Amino acid sequence: MNDKIKQYIKTFLIDFLETGVITIAIAVVIYIFLSSPHVVVGESMMPNFVNGEYLINNKLAVSFSNLQRGDVINFQFDPTEEFIKRIIGLPGNTIELKNGFVYVNGKKLIESAYIPPHVYTFGGQFLANNVKITVPQGYYFVMGDNRENSFDSRSWGFVKKSSIKGIAFFVFWPLDKFGFVPTVTYTPKGNTLVAKLN
Repeated sequence: MNDKIKQYIKTFLIDFLETGVITIAIAVVIYIFLSSPHVVVGESMMPNFVNGEYLINNKLAVSFSNLQRGDVINFQFDPTEEFIKRIIGLPGNTIELKNGFVYVNGKKLIESAYIPPHVYTFGGQFLANNVKITVPQGYYFVMGDNRENSFDSRSWGFVKKSSIKGIAFFVFWPLDKFGFVPTVTYTPKGNTLVAKLN
């Protein structure tokens, strides 16, 4: 093997290793600071998110933007378990569950944009029916979309912002659901707040 070929192979290997190291470094930065994958476990977010579905979370948004009602978040419930739920109550909001509906600051939430109209929301151990609570600063009140089969803030209380890992923003599996997670806006109409998917 002549010197030119040796030099070519050496240059190729160095370039290959440099590219590999840079690629890995970028992937690590993205994973730590920008986004991370999450797999949905259980049926608490049906029909919108199903068991075994793979999401990508926006981690940066948790630090640099205000979380909004309707955001679907991934958070650390305990050292071994992560949950995915929808934010319903923001810091300072009053929450009440009455006649099968959610009331935020006295306004009835119309959630048919992401919950079937025949699904009702009833209280739990932490928040019983017909009781008002106020969400403390730095915390959120969350619920699963599958209200009849969701273990959430109604049972165990508020979610601390520091335990939130990211906002679900992209589904990459299964392929028939591939795409961005819709955002939700709530429009005041009289004594109601009407949810709309965007």
